[in-house]
Amino acid sequence: MSGSLWLRVPGGDTLPAIPRPRRTATGATDPMDELADRLGGFIAAAVHPDEIAAILESDGMTDEHIRLTYGRHDSFGLAEELYARVPRSFPEPEETPDPWKVSLTACLLRGVVFALPGLAYVLGAPLLEGPKDRLGLPAGTLTLLAGALIGWVWDQTLSHRAYSWLGLGDRAAAGRTLLAGAPAGALLGTAAALTVPGGPPFSYAFAAGQALYVGAATVLLVLGRERLLLGALAPMAAGSVLVFFTDLPVRIRVGLLVVSLLAACALAVRELPVAQGTRAAARRIRGWTQRRPGRGPVRWRMLRGAEEEFAPRGPRLGESVPYGVFGLGTGLLVLYAALGEVLAGGPAEAVAAPSAVALTLSMGPAEWLLHRFRSGSLAGLRAARSPHAFRLRMLTTLARCLAAYLAVLLALGLAGTLLWPGAPGLTGIRVATLLLLGAVMWTGLLLQSFGAVRPAATVCASAAVVQSLALLAGAGQPRVVQLVVAGAAAAVLAALVCLLLGRATAHR
Repeated sequence: MSGSLWLRVPGGDTLPAIPRPRRTATGATDPMDELADRLGGFIAAAVHPDEIAAILESDGMTDEHIRLTYGRHDSFGLAEELYARVPRSFPEPEETPDPWKVSLTACLLRGVVFALPGLAYVLGAPLLEGPKDRLGLPAGTLTLLAGALIGWVWDQTLSHRAYSWLGLGDRAAAGRTLLAGAPAGALLGTAAALTVPGGPPFSYAFAAGQALYVGAATVLLVLGRERLLLGALAPMAAGSVLVFFTDLPVRIRVGLLVVSLLAACALAVRELPVAQGTRAAARRIRGWTQRRPGRGPVRWRMLRGAEEEFAPRGPRLGESVPYGVFGLGTGLLVLYAALGEVLAGGPAEAVAAPSAVALTLSMGPAEWLLHRFRSGSLAGLRAARSPHAFRLRMLTTLARCLAAYLAVLLALGLAGTLLWPGAPGLTGIRVATLLLLGAVMWTGLLLQSFGAVRPAATVCASAAVVQSLALLAGAGQPRVVQLVVAGAAAAVLAALVCLLLGRATAHR
């Protein structure tokens, strides 16, 4: 979701083919009538005589030919008379393939793959038994949350950089980026989990496996291998379903978790250029130990031009940081939606886990609706006759897509609350908070898809900071604070969408 969607104009050459003069005039005796008949379509669609003059000149007509054949001084005089003779008629543009059309099944599959790893906590629950922590949460909850949050932030940053290389057509560079970034993210996630004291011993091993899985899943999702990842998760998912019907032994639980983890890691390694990456790393290390050319006198550097050889190429690292900030902000907002009341000192029964699950599952439909918005705005760009008309079409498409996403999110939230044992009821304030948080995430992703990630990241990170400060200071009732923060962030992001995407130039 973090990568930019590159658009190729279908069809290749966009210059119109000008009809050639007919060898014999069948009905028109006046050369002006014959010319107007031959170029009638281009003349009728022109908005200024200069367009017709350009067509005449591209047709090879010189001023001398125009004076001898049509009795006009030059191409501009002839164009003005043709413009006045032929009435205006603007034909509808030809039908072109929709470049933003994607498969709904593929998007739903990605949403399932995003949420399916959560079943690992169900399968591994007996291994995390122990006294509850000081907040009343199950043992090891904070340990796993710390590792998951850091892994999510790193995943967003790494995914954008890899997608940027893919957008430039360099799949090998994307593979090298993932080869270096995925293990580093696994180490960071494990280190973050180890910094949280008080968890049961198995929680740290579970967090390490979680970090490894996040790295492997990032590789497979970026490279478009969702079905492989789904197959790797199948053993763990099957075991999680069996848990609801029978009590599986600990060895089988651990075995299923390990099998799915090893399968995901093996598939990710198979997709990565491990041998090439190792050789490239060895060459780079040897290069660091040698003297670089271009460090000598300025005159020598100018003659050799050696600095160009070592100049950085491709996307800059700083361009991926806002995507990590956006991931951090949205991750904290989702965390507070699930655990906000508990973290503020409320009862452990107030954990709203179905809300977090609903937001995760909804990312599949959200991705599909983002593409539908791009498709609808492109159709509006072709059909609108004025900037105001385009803006109305864009706002209509925006309202439809956002309403559809919120309806899906509400259905998932209601279903999760009904199916989740002991889940708190979806009161009015909980529903409002869930929908506002969904609006924040969808509009933020929409801005991100148009390249406006910095405003989206700033708003989401600011909302997360405000809610964190309110939680630390004990200001206000947690539910009310969540509602106000989510509402303010949604309003700001909606205003940014209308301001930045209301211009036709943003959709080209």
